[in-house]
Amino acid sequence: MPVFDAVLSHAHDLVWTLTQALAPLVPGGAAAAAIVVFTMAVRLSLLPLSIRAARGARARARLAPQIAGLRRRYAHDPVRLQRELAALHRAEGVSPAAGCLPSLAQAPFFFIMYRLFTAAVVGGRENLLLAQSLLGAPLGQNFAGVVVSAPFSGPALAFYALLALLALVAWVSSRRLAAALPKGQPGGGLLRLLPFGSVAAALFLPLAAGIYLLATTAWSAAERAVLHRPLPAAS
Repeated sequence: MPVFDAVLSHAHDLVWTLTQALAPLVPGGAAAAAIVVFTMAVRLSLLPLSIRAARGARARARLAPQIAGLRRRYAHDPVRLQRELAALHRAEGVSPAAGCLPSLAQAPFFFIMYRLFTAAVVGGRENLLLAQSLLGAPLGQNFAGVVVSAPFSGPALAFYALLALLALVAWVSSRRLAAALPKGQPGGGLLRLLPFGSVAAALFLPLAAGIYLLATTAWSAAERAVLHRPLPAAS
């Protein structure tokens, strides 16, 4: 898609320019630092959408008991149920899709960043970012490609550190998710494991993509802690 390729190419050029600017400050790790800075800048620009999504989630949580009551009351009358649900949302000034659309609007940005840090070719040109390194570990290489051949080398240590940090962020996110889930919720155990998917993904993705995952999941954890604080209990 020409438009997508153009956006991806511009993003690549921006991160490469940032890499060159950071080279004197972060010798041996400028590209990795640029990935982190770029990811944080994009997430910051998406913050208004995240705030709207959080407000929508709070609105849905506030109406959840009433919606559950209507579903029980009109379980055998789907037409009446839909009418009552629509009336409830109108009365409360809440859209049934509150919070969903802002979340969906962020998806293209995440897809572009993922492609930027995994594709060997960007806009018909070599992805210069993947040719850089961190502690001697090529950003275009994955865990197995480095650790299997030299498990105690400097490049291997870069991957071990990345996986440890990803696991820490996932653990924090999992604990917050567990605290937010109702007790006894079906599938709750599986949901608590979802944050660790970033650790599993980093085993197979290029190091550049792993660094991106660390930056974006850390941002998400901090964002959720601030924007999705539990509502105070009703007195």
